[in-house]
Amino acid sequence: MTQAHSFFLLCGIGVFCFLSYNLVRMPVLALFAQSLGAGPESIGLVVSVSTLTGVLLKLPSGALSDIYGRRLLLRVGVLAFGLPPFVYPFVSDLETLIGLRFVHGLATAIFAPAALATVAEMYQTQRGAALGWYTASTQAGALLGPVLGGWLAYAAGFPVTFVTGGIFGCLGLLFFFSLRLNPPPPRGEKRLALVLADMWKGVHIVSGNTRVLVTSVTDAAKMIANGALMAFLPIYGISAGLNPGEVGLLFGIQGVTSFLSKPVMGRASDRFGRRPLILLGLLICAGSFVLIPSTSAFPMLLALAAGFGFGEAVVTSSTSALVADLSELKTLGAGMGMQGMINDIGHASGPLLAGLLIAHLSYQGAFAAIAVIQLVAAGIFWIVVKR
Repeated sequence: MTQAHSFFLLCGIGVFCFLSYNLVRMPVLALFAQSLGAGPESIGLVVSVSTLTGVLLKLPSGALSDIYGRRLLLRVGVLAFGLPPFVYPFVSDLETLIGLRFVHGLATAIFAPAALATVAEMYQTQRGAALGWYTASTQAGALLGPVLGGWLAYAAGFPVTFVTGGIFGCLGLLFFFSLRLNPPPPRGEKRLALVLADMWKGVHIVSGNTRVLVTSVTDAAKMIANGALMAFLPIYGISAGLNPGEVGLLFGIQGVTSFLSKPVMGRASDRFGRRPLILLGLLICAGSFVLIPSTSAFPMLLALAAGFGFGEAVVTSSTSALVADLSELKTLGAGMGMQGMINDIGHASGPLLAGLLIAHLSYQGAFAAIAVIQLVAAGIFWIVVKR
């Protein structure tokens, strides 16, 4: 199997798995939680709890992929994408929903660091472009998921929506069985203590890399806003007079813009450098995000969602490549895991922070405060991470 063929299959897995994951997540999850009686704080918790799994597991799973090879971790992750959606139709209370979301979060927590490290290993001299194409593929699934999920929830109800998500996840599993990767590094038989020592060594090396940490925190600032949108754009859209299908289109246009922009911006980061593009992307994200609760007009909301999607693409295509550039080859998985863990801290805190701010202030005040966080992160990144 050629490298190009393996890369194509990996992108295909990303499309179907993230389509499945986001079909369940946006805007269906917030509306489903609301139908079970959840208030703003509870909706924020339900939406963010799957990301907490990534906070706990992305770094160790990335480090384990350095030890055991990428394929094992990818297999576990793909299974976690495909199976949990079939359980959602049987959920009838918030406690069970929160537990299921934590389990479903294993999908991105285990799969994402190993997949990003695989792509970075495949294309060491064209990382920005390759990571741009791969993340665009996952974004393709992510953009189709909300559109299809919103329409299905509106036309057929929640159970059909969840089962459809499971079917797409199983298609990703079929693609995975055709994928061939390089064999894992020879390791012999190691006791658990030695494996943990090897894993900790990779974690320690990455944790001492200040530029990796600051770059990851900068990406996390963008994900705070992303998480807030994921949880509360559906609720705001419904209160502004939109139906679930139109809310799904808002997420869809955000995803389409990001999907079309990521390969181009990844190639631009290879040519012009990662640092200025990261700063530009954060400024665009903050500017479009703060204006969303100032309008209820559907065309304007579409334009702002597209603007946020473009800024998100600019940031993401550059931060992943920069973290790979700054990580040692033997700890590439740990580096991607570290970025994913910090990224998920931001993503998980977004719905929780937005829920608290909205409950005590307003949509305008909450969105303005989160936009300021992005601007502060941009300034710190520009000062600390030198050329």
